[in-house]
Amino acid sequence: MLNRKIAHYKKIMAQAPDYETWKEAALELDYLLGHVDWKEAFVSDLYNFDLIYDRLQQLRESHQKRQHIDLVRSLREGLHHDLGNMGNPALYQVAHVGTKHLIEEYVNQVCESLNYVCDTPMDCLPERKKLEFFKDTLISFGRPALLLSGGASLGMFHIGVVKALWERGLLPQVITGSSVGSIIAAMIGTRTDAELPELLMPERHNLKAWRWRGVWSAISGQGLMDQQELERCLRTNIGEYSFEEAFKRSGRSINVTVSPVHLHQKERLLSGYTSPYMLVWSASLASCAVPGIFPPVMLMKKDGKGSITPYMSRLRWVDGSVTSDLPIERLMHLYDVNYSIVSQTNPHIVPFLNRQERKKKTSMLALPSRIMKAEVQFHGKAAFDYLRKHVEPELLRQLAGHAYTIMAQRYSGDVNIAPRYTFKHYASMLSNPTPEFVKEMILQGERATWPKIAMIRTHSKISTTLERCISRLKSQIENRRAELRVIA
Repeated sequence: MLNRKIAHYKKIMAQAPDYETWKEAALELDYLLGHVDWKEAFVSDLYNFDLIYDRLQQLRESHQKRQHIDLVRSLREGLHHDLGNMGNPALYQVAHVGTKHLIEEYVNQVCESLNYVCDTPMDCLPERKKLEFFKDTLISFGRPALLLSGGASLGMFHIGVVKALWERGLLPQVITGSSVGSIIAAMIGTRTDAELPELLMPERHNLKAWRWRGVWSAISGQGLMDQQELERCLRTNIGEYSFEEAFKRSGRSINVTVSPVHLHQKERLLSGYTSPYMLVWSASLASCAVPGIFPPVMLMKKDGKGSITPYMSRLRWVDGSVTSDLPIERLMHLYDVNYSIVSQTNPHIVPFLNRQERKKKTSMLALPSRIMKAEVQFHGKAAFDYLRKHVEPELLRQLAGHAYTIMAQRYSGDVNIAPRYTFKHYASMLSNPTPEFVKEMILQGERATWPKIAMIRTHSKISTTLERCISRLKSQIENRRAELRVIA
């Protein structure tokens, strides 16, 4: 009887049309498997429960007694990412929903206290000092980033990941994309919060990005696909915004990776920091220029009069996945990112990533296969490195470079969300997705994200609260200035 119930709830979870249905079944499953008792028990050797309990009690006392100075000092000095190892992945592999209640209570208390400090007038913390406090605390604490990989039409999966995070209030402010991931990132980063739900409606978008040109076109260096068709698709879906304009509109920091064609250039992360006047659609077009599929791209920007002009007209750029599918280190420097949420849809990566997620080999029996894999990777990189520097014609040189960087890159983050592919998915990669296919991939993206929500919330909720507090305080200060100008 118990086994039938377990199988019943697992089937509901696998076929759930929405998060509420999935969560209800997952909670029932946790009850049947005894996970509820595990969550309620503070004690565990997986994290420093004493430290977290003491911090929770300290914050509660200061908050409840309105001891403002103590509360502010406690938040400023005591907030540290992954305090007491509460982000340990093992803490999120026991129950299907949530983790230790102590961890959840601590995160909720921190966020409640931060919102209280933000919204409550305090003599000890004037408005401008309060804004400095939140900015400094965010720099110290760090923030998460969402990284969307390449994957051609299979990248529609990313929309489901975005939807699942958005509905739980966990969508990071920093979003990066390469290839098709750059399209999704650009669409998110050029929409206001009120417009974002429109992104989740495939019938509202131009889905015609692919048009075959033929093999001879690819051999001549013009690509198998018509780049003008892709450009029309991008400009329709993204608009004519520069990175600077996109940030002002959405408040999100979008980043697009592009790879160089020339030997004496390095990969770039295009963003409001590094390329404020560049057109977002142009960056995405370059990031989608898979060697052999599309030709290299000259980037475009807006000049001081708003006219579209070339950016470094001598240079051409290609697919961001070629050299920097997941630019985690660069994000760490630009945005103080300390936690990476990766939605990985690259068809040559997903099968291996899923295998690693299912079974992490730790025994000595796995040592020979690890050595063999390392040897193949080492010699393969050396061979393709030679070919990308010396082979002719240009198409073969680009393909060799692509193979080299595939073997040299890191394709995973702190949390990895990936689809399950069948032959049907691979067959649909280089064709215009139907609304039905997009809906299927969105739902698959949601279902793959739901089990990761608890771990993402532990790492992300505090920094997201800090960002929202900063946004509210900036608006308050701007409104105050506007009122003073009217009075004057």
